Amino acid sequence: MDYTEVTVSTTTLGSEIVSDLMMRLGATGTQILDRSDLPDPSRPTASWELMDQSVIDAMPEDVQVKAWFAPEELPKVLSSLREQLALLSREGFGALSVSTQGVKEEDWAENWKQYYKPFRLGEHMVVKPTWEHWDASPSDLIIEIDPGMAFGTGTHETTAMCVQLIEKYYRGGSLLDVGTGSGILAIAAARLGARGIVAVDIDPDAVRVAKENVAHNGLENAIEVRQGDLLQGLSQRFDFAVANILAPVICMLAAPLKKHLTPGGRFVCSGIIAEAEGDVNAALLAAGYTIDEITRKGDWVAFACRA
Repeated sequence: MDYTEVTVSTTTLGSEIVSDLMMRLGATGTQILDRSDLPDPSRPTASWELMDQSVIDAMPEDVQVKAWFAPEELPKVLSSLREQLALLSREGFGALSVSTQGVKEEDWAENWKQYYKPFRLGEHMVVKPTWEHWDASPSDLIIEIDPGMAFGTGTHETTAMCVQLIEKYYRGGSLLDVGTGSGILAIAAARLGARGIVAVDIDPDAVRVAKENVAHNGLENAIEVRQGDLLQGLSQRFDFAVANILAPVICMLAAPLKKHLTPGGRFVCSGIIAEAEGDVNAALLAAGYTIDEITRKGDWVAFACRA
């Protein structure tokens, strides 16, 4: 079938919120185009040279969130979308203008891939889309990802901080990835030697994509991907947990998650906008965690703490 592509112009801070809104309105998938996600040419480890200049030039100046809907759903979607964007306009998330165009199914399925190239993440990880080649050095830990249209590619600051903190603090044992998306954090942990990993997401499409990525990396024996709502249905305890989700969810999750951690177990969380740092800090302390490190990158914050 063909689709209608709906594009909203916003900011880096607003992009995840707009993407989530469009998914809740029934989008088949979303794509965020943000120049800040491109490799940093000042970093010697960045894979800037792998990015075609034509791709860089094609990136819009404004942050754009694209979503795809069945044409018959469009009138209802646009009405609800504009209503919700009017509320968001008070938060300073950019123009929040809306445009639409028709797109063929084959174009929808492939056009986003031009923006996704291999890149380094953390000290040793290399994230490589399944259709790209990478000449690995002996110290490289390769993560192959086919993220699909709606799930993380690993380029966002929040994912980078999570991987850095996992590399720094993971010292063995079982691991829980709450809101796994494409499965990239679970796979990164497995590349560091983690086993007994449980990766959970409420979205059945995310679960499907994560399972496919686990299989791409040959880690079916290390990672179990489950569909579930946060901690619902989990009975075991873990030595390490990671959650790259929104700040209000982390605040709600902090206390119940602590019951699923072994004494001294680590919890790494991100997806936190800078303005919400204080709320998350207070929620973690109230739940009884010891905060070991707070990392900041751009407008985003990540915590590493102990139960």
